[in-house]
Amino acid sequence: MSPRIKTIRKVLNPPAIKGFKPYGPGTERKIHDPVTLLIEEYEALRLSDYDHCNHHQASLLMGVSRPTFTRIYASALRKIARAFVEGKQISIEGGKVYFDSEWFQCLTCQCYFNNP
Repeated sequence: MSPRIKTIRKVLNPPAIKGFKPYGPGTERKIHDPVTLLIEEYEALRLSDYDHCNHHQASLLMGVSRPTFTRIYASALRKIARAFVEGKQISIEGGKVYFDSEWFQCLTCQCYFNNP
């Protein structure tokens, strides 16, 4: 039996940054093995912790069920904890998402904007 098709998650805005890098002694070798935080996991963190939405409200905004939102949020917390404890870089990219409005990416600086 094949797994279920992953539904596309709605994201209001693309992340303002591409990730984080640790600094200090011994971090040069860990930059090559980053922890990848999916854009939907970033959105779950933003909605829950930054915008102070409860899981039900955030799941409605992302267009997923509440248990699915909770799994996405828990995955994001595990990845961030792993990056902090192991001193690894966090890279924000990927995932099956669509943006709430039409966003464009500059070819020169890779920034996102929604008004061409």
